[in-house]
Amino acid sequence: MISKDLALAEKLLKEGNLVAIPTETVYGLAANALDVKAVAKIFEVKNRPTFDPLIIHTNSIEKVRQFVEYIPEKAELLAQTFWAGSLTLLLPKRDIIPDLVTSGLSRVAVRIPKHPLTLTLLEKLNFPLAAPSANPFGYISPTKAEHVEAQLGNKIPLILDGGACEVGIESTIVGFEEGKTIIYRLGGISVESIETIIGNVEIRPHSSSNPNAPGMLESHYAPRKPFFLGDKNVLLKTYLPKEIGLLSFSEFQEDFPLENQKILSSNKDFLEAAQNLFSYMRELDQMPVKVILAELLPEENLGKAINDRLRRASTK
Repeated sequence: MISKDLALAEKLLKEGNLVAIPTETVYGLAANALDVKAVAKIFEVKNRPTFDPLIIHTNSIEKVRQFVEYIPEKAELLAQTFWAGSLTLLLPKRDIIPDLVTSGLSRVAVRIPKHPLTLTLLEKLNFPLAAPSANPFGYISPTKAEHVEAQLGNKIPLILDGGACEVGIESTIVGFEEGKTIIYRLGGISVESIETIIGNVEIRPHSSSNPNAPGMLESHYAPRKPFFLGDKNVLLKTYLPKEIGLLSFSEFQEDFPLENQKILSSNKDFLEAAQNLFSYMRELDQMPVKVILAELLPEENLGKAINDRLRRASTK
């Protein structure tokens, strides 16, 4: 059921049920992060492997301090700058956070989402919400309530409708090891923005198994149809133009039917491209085409995070 009923969402979550919630990045599948049985339902409904840790969400830095041992100085600077927003910090967890949430790891991923409806909900709760993206594991992340309903609607009692997501790709995950700042997942806050605040960072975005942060699995965000990156001429040797769906950054391609093409941003606006990415991947997946071809964006600003999603969605 799609609804804006905050009181119902609060009731369901307190009873140990799942609720899909809107954030500025993507829709999340939320449960009481302190309730192991409720968290287990997330893995069951998403068919998500339990070795892939979850992000917890709350509404204030004061609450974050209840769940972590300490916040390093650089993490504090980033939190003060980017929260509420598309930044997740990987911090040493307190024992109050169940091992299922962190896949047995000693750090918990935490963020404050920038969405008025979800922030209001989080203010009413005396527990954080564990909330990975509200989609079957490995599939395209949902950026509208209708996307969640199409994929999980019969498995969860409520989808809290907060409209289309403002950012459209997941949060940037940042952690700290031996004095170094590590970006484990590229996302809605650009590398350049982070380095402006705390200096140089190391980017370490991929892990094929046993990830030490959420969203690090090598294959992810994928449509059902074969999804390719790169040279259109190679693909045209096997498929007719009408059999190919095309995802481009800013320009239509003359070689392909216009109705088979999606343009992320005709103005070359990275934020607009991020907002459109998952919706357009989903629309192409539903078209009567056999394969999808995407082009990479310039490796700057949010282009890095968008390219990360495209690479992980592509057919190996």
